[in-house]
Amino acid sequence: MANEQMKPVATLLLFLNFCMYVVLLGIGGWAMNEAIDHGFIIGPGLQLPAHFSPIYFPMGNAATGFFVMFVLIAGVFGSASCISGFNNLRTWSRESLPAAVTSAIVAWTLTVLAMGFGCKEINLQFRNPQLMALEAFTIILSATQLLYIAVLSVPVY
Repeated sequence: MANEQMKPVATLLLFLNFCMYVVLLGIGGWAMNEAIDHGFIIGPGLQLPAHFSPIYFPMGNAATGFFVMFVLIAGVFGSASCISGFNNLRTWSRESLPAAVTSAIVAWTLTVLAMGFGCKEINLQFRNPQLMALEAFTIILSATQLLYIAVLSVPVY
């Protein structure tokens, strides 16, 4: 059986991560909606601009499109991994632990990938407050998700 002393810590971290993934999805969805609504508008008979990018975002900088797309992917997978984690908390047994840890690790790697694009976006500067909040949540979430993985991986003696 898994370590009973770590169950409250895992519960707190899992709930925190789930809420943060939902926030990522909310802000990322807003950014994607803004990009779709205010991106390039090409009418009939018009041609695409010479340097057209399908990942163009009217706010932010050149890294914003990649950042927002990977945040949305990480948010969806992270939320799903939290659901697997809630199942593990419910049963708290050795049988449910591998699925929870594996999905948490994959969600963490996707979050770290999104964080990398967020760091590039910070480096390029010029972004709005919503994107700054998205970057901050992504950076904090990559740390708390890693901490959650560490709590689940505590050996049982």
